[in-house]
Amino acid sequence: MNPITVFVDADACPVKDEINKVAQRTQIKVILVANQFINIPLNSLFEMKVVKGSFDAADDWIVDHIDARSIVITADILLADRCLKKHARVLGHKGNEFNDDNIGSAIAQRELMENLRHMGENRGGPSPMQKKDRSQFLAKLDQIIQDLKRKR
Repeated sequence: MNPITVFVDADACPVKDEINKVAQRTQIKVILVANQFINIPLNSLFEMKVVKGSFDAADDWIVDHIDARSIVITADILLADRCLKKHARVLGHKGNEFNDDNIGSAIAQRELMENLRHMGENRGGPSPMQKKDRSQFLAKLDQIIQDLKRKR
């Protein structure tokens, strides 16, 4: 059975430090995937994977390397959908877990917001990370790891 591995859509990930803390405590490997090199915490459990190519090359690499023992950290709803189809667990930066029950509405909300932006109705982006968001992320990541460990 494959070990639990965390894959991070790392280009704009605001929770790398939190992931580092969890990786050290649980001794779980983390692969940070991006289109260009980014600074990552010094941790032997962390691996940086730079994927060159198209805009979606990093997303494609993640999807090609995950399985049911993978946890994917991303805010990209379309990537989340692709990962769920490969039975990975998917967690957003603010601690919201994507699953088969909520991914459809998340995609619909994304499309609605994109349409509003194109019409000039909505100029804002996501709200900034708060301390409670980081706490919620840490708690949910711990819960997912424990769930996967129990399913050995």
